[in-house]
Amino acid sequence: MAKKQVIVKKLPIVETLGCCNVICSDKTGTLTTNEMTVTQLVTSDGFKAEVSGVGYNREGNVCLLPSKEVIKGFSNISVGKLAEAGCVANNAVIRKAAVMGQPTEGALLALAMKMDLDDINDTYVRTKEIPFSSEQKWMAVKCALKNQDQEDIYFMKGAFKEVMQHCTMFNNGGIALPLTPQQNVSYAQEEKSMGSLGLRVLALASGPELGRLTFLGLVGIIDPPREGVKEAVEVLNGSGVAVKMITGDAFETALAIGKNIGLCNGKMNAMSGEELENIDDSTLSSRIKNVSIFFRTSPKHKVKIIKALQKAGAIVGMTGDGVNDAVALKSADIGIAMGRAGTDVSKEAANMILVDDNFSAIIHAIEEGKGIFYNIKNFVRFQLSTSISALSLITLSTIFNLPNPLNAMQILWINIIMDGPPAQSLGVEPVDKDAIKKPPRNTTDTILSKSLILKIILSATVIIMGTIYVFWKEIPESGVTPRTTTMTFTCFVFFDLFNALTCRSQTKLILEIGLFRNRMFLYSVLGSILGQMAVIYIPPLQKIFQTENLRALDIAPQQTPKYAFMEHLNFPNKIRIDLPRKTLSFENSCERTGVPPRNIFPPEIWKSPWVGLHPK
Repeated sequence: MAKKQVIVKKLPIVETLGCCNVICSDKTGTLTTNEMTVTQLVTSDGFKAEVSGVGYNREGNVCLLPSKEVIKGFSNISVGKLAEAGCVANNAVIRKAAVMGQPTEGALLALAMKMDLDDINDTYVRTKEIPFSSEQKWMAVKCALKNQDQEDIYFMKGAFKEVMQHCTMFNNGGIALPLTPQQNVSYAQEEKSMGSLGLRVLALASGPELGRLTFLGLVGIIDPPREGVKEAVEVLNGSGVAVKMITGDAFETALAIGKNIGLCNGKMNAMSGEELENIDDSTLSSRIKNVSIFFRTSPKHKVKIIKALQKAGAIVGMTGDGVNDAVALKSADIGIAMGRAGTDVSKEAANMILVDDNFSAIIHAIEEGKGIFYNIKNFVRFQLSTSISALSLITLSTIFNLPNPLNAMQILWINIIMDGPPAQSLGVEPVDKDAIKKPPRNTTDTILSKSLILKIILSATVIIMGTIYVFWKEIPESGVTPRTTTMTFTCFVFFDLFNALTCRSQTKLILEIGLFRNRMFLYSVLGSILGQMAVIYIPPLQKIFQTENLRALDIAPQQTPKYAFMEHLNFPNKIRIDLPRKTLSFENSCERTGVPPRNIFPPEIWKSPWVGLHPK
């Protein structure tokens, strides 16, 4: 996970990610870059201007529309007063093209810098500040002009509706005139128009006291989506994980950004913070699954959304980067914080941290979560099928009063040496690329599902039947000999190894998976084969395990039918495979090796539709 720029603070959370079916994401800084730039502004008396240049610097101009006249200072009094208010009602500082403070305030400072008004702050002395909060959605400062005996003045910035509640006048070329209802409607339409372009819209005002402010105009700030977010949302939706965006922006802005990153899909599925406030929990739980955008929300709304989703049976992941996200991150089943832009509080509250703030890294985390569960199932399938087959061989021989196919030392060798390394290596099998396409796992699902139990029984049955067949074929009339034991023992071991090979995937063949993807598995299987050869051919070990030397032809002819049988267990719905004749010419391969077909396996087996391999 660390290689994929994801830090997991609590390892069990990775497995929980495989069950996650909803990701709630804060917009600013998570789905978007949180690198704000003013691109448009509209004054209260109807002037419109576009702003060029990106970043927190002086590069770019403010051009009046449609004349394209470049505005500097107070060459246009209305635009100048708008930029002045944004610069004074501000706590950010720009140094060396980097903002110290809120990016939104940094964008307003950059606007003032482009108009050569960034020094306007020095003409005022701040006497009071009303800080921004998610509930009131505005901030204001009270200032006095230096060395001038004039009335103090308030500068306010914030959401359009909230700022307009404090305004009774509007600026018209430097003169304050009374606001009319028609103008309020016109400004509201302008705000919606800018928001529909995906801009964050701020209203600015100034005046002698709160409640008697003069409306100055609107500023449109762009916060572009992060690279790869749209693709990540598509992948998550395709894998059964719903992505829900939570933002404090207006409806039009939220909807535009939602469309840009693929959340809306042409449907009107948004809910406001006001609706969340007034709706009861049971109604919210029934409606919330169909809502993908929450706008004009506050931190307490995020917690309410998460609890409603959990009540509806969802496993919820929450992403965020701010202090106000901490409670929501803690409430979610999986809290995901941003590594670069995230605050220390959000990182402390989260279970997982995206080091490079890349939303797409969530996909890799979910893949790992699903992969861990499938690897556990593969491990269990291999261990149980091998153990059941070994136990069944001993049980059957005891019930029917037959000679034991395997002695005690051989069983210990199989359980400890032959099973151990391959089983452990199955646990580190690389995640299947198709894992992300599978739906989230239900938390009530058990490892031993019906399909897995069936596969375990089939694998064990094949191993038992194959081993008994070799034992029965090799046992002479005089009774069990070292050769009989060796052939049976070797047959069981190779069945075991081929079983491990097929247990690497529940649905795919070895050629589809890739033979060399799991190097640890290859090394463990190679080590097991070398260990088995040592038991067969090294004299001291022969005495311990009661084995004897085998010829190459005693071993080689057994392996092809074993592989065919074991690999068949992954064939879905009796899929029959026809390969080129030269590859599958059974008689030709027997002629080259000099071994008659009947000594390898009855030809009828190869004609079986289950095996899918047939002679010419």
